[in-house]
Amino acid sequence: MTDTSGTPRTSRKPIHLAAHFPGVNNTTVWTASPQALGSQIDFASFTHLAQTAERGLFDFFFLAEGLRLREHQGRVHDLDVLGRPEAITVLSALAAVTERLGLAATVNATFNEPYELARRLASLDHLSGGRAAWNVVTSSDAFTGENFRRGGFLDRADRYTRAAEFVATARELWDSWPPGAERARAGAFAHHGRHFDIEGHFSVERGPQGHPVVIQAGDSSEGREFAAATADVVFTRHGTLEAGRRFYADVKGRLAAHGRRPADLKIMPGVTFVLGDTAAEAQEKAAEIRHQQISPQTALLTLEQIWGVDLSRYDPDGPLPDIEPDYDAQLSQGRVRHADPRAVVASWRALAEEKGLSIRQTVIEATGRQSFIGTPAAVAEEMDTFVQTDAADGFILVPHLTPGGLDDFVEQVVPLLQERGSFRTRYTGSTLRAHLGLAQPS
Repeated sequence: MTDTSGTPRTSRKPIHLAAHFPGVNNTTVWTASPQALGSQIDFASFTHLAQTAERGLFDFFFLAEGLRLREHQGRVHDLDVLGRPEAITVLSALAAVTERLGLAATVNATFNEPYELARRLASLDHLSGGRAAWNVVTSSDAFTGENFRRGGFLDRADRYTRAAEFVATARELWDSWPPGAERARAGAFAHHGRHFDIEGHFSVERGPQGHPVVIQAGDSSEGREFAAATADVVFTRHGTLEAGRRFYADVKGRLAAHGRRPADLKIMPGVTFVLGDTAAEAQEKAAEIRHQQISPQTALLTLEQIWGVDLSRYDPDGPLPDIEPDYDAQLSQGRVRHADPRAVVASWRALAEEKGLSIRQTVIEATGRQSFIGTPAAVAEEMDTFVQTDAADGFILVPHLTPGGLDDFVEQVVPLLQERGSFRTRYTGSTLRAHLGLAQPS
C-alpha cells in the first residue's frame, strides 16, 4: 500500500531501483528480437532505456565506462562492443529528454583531476536540475595508464587513498560556493594534500542537490571501508540472499565509525532478471540466454583467461584441458583477474567432473549471471524479500538486451512491487538525493 504522497508506507522499506545500460561485453545478447536491435552508440538506444527507466519511476540511470579497449593475446577483444561515447557527455544529452531520472556516470579517480571532474559533474547537476551522480572507480592498471601522460604511476596500494582524497577535494570545490556567498569570495578554495595541491576559484555555483550523489563499487575490505566513509550508494555483486545479508550487515556496521547512520548509505547490488509466464518457461529462457552469451568462442577465451595458455586447438564441446595452467601468464589486458586462479581451476575441474560438462557447459554453469528468474509475481516477491530482510536497499538492473531489455520489467514487475507497497507510485521529489532519501549536504 502507498499513501497519498505516492511513496510506500513506512511499515515496509522502500525498494530503490536503477537501470544499468547493457555492458560492452559478451553478456549483451544480439538477436533478431525487436528488443535487441539498438546500437551501443546511437543516442536513440540511450534515450529508450533511460525513458523506460523513468516511466518505471527508477531512481537513476547508470553508465559504466572503460578507458581502454580490452585486448586478448595482443588483439582487441572482438567479443566486446568496440567503444562507447564518454559517459558525462551522454548523460548531459539525456538530461534534456528526461525530467526526474538520476544520471550516474562512471569516472576514474586515478586518471582524472579533481577540479576538471568536479566542474563537469557540477555542470551536469545544474543542467539536470539536481540529478547527477558519480560512480567512483580506481585503477592500478599500467595497460590502461598507457593512454595517459602518467600511465602506470600509481601503486595498487595507493588507489583508494588517492580516490578518498579525490572525493574529499571535489566536495571542497562544490562547497566553495556556500548559499548566499558574496561574489568576491565565492568559489575560493585551497587544498594541500598528498595527491593534490591546488588552490584558486571554482567556476561553477553549487548544484541543486549540493553534491552529486557518490556511488562506489568494491567488495574488498578496503573497498567496503572506502564506501562506509565516503559513498552514498554501493554497487555490489552479491547474488544470494545470505551473501547479501552478510555484506549489508558488514558495510552498514562500518558507518558509525565515520559518524554516519545506516540510512546515509544505500546498498544496491547489480542484478539480472528473466521473466516467463511460468517458472518452467522462465528457466528455459534463462538457459537459452546463457547459451547466447557464452558462444563456443567466448567459452574458449574465458577459459584462456584463467588457464593462461592458448587453447584454440581444444573443442569447446569437449572436456576441460588436461594441461597444467600457467598461473603467471596474462593473456588478457584490461580485465580484472581472478584473485586466486588456482582455486578457480580446481573448482571448475571438480564441477566438470561431477556433472560431466564440456568446456562450454562448464563456463555457462560457473559464470551464470541471472539473479531473478521466474514469473513477474515470483520475481517481485523475491526482490521484496531481499530488501525487507536487509540483504539490499534496492537493485541496479542490468538487462541483457539493448535497448529494450528493461521494457518487460517496467510493464510487469513494477506494478506488482507497487501493489505490495514497496515501491513508489510517482516521484515526490525532483533530485536524485530526494529519490534515494539522502540528506542534502549542509
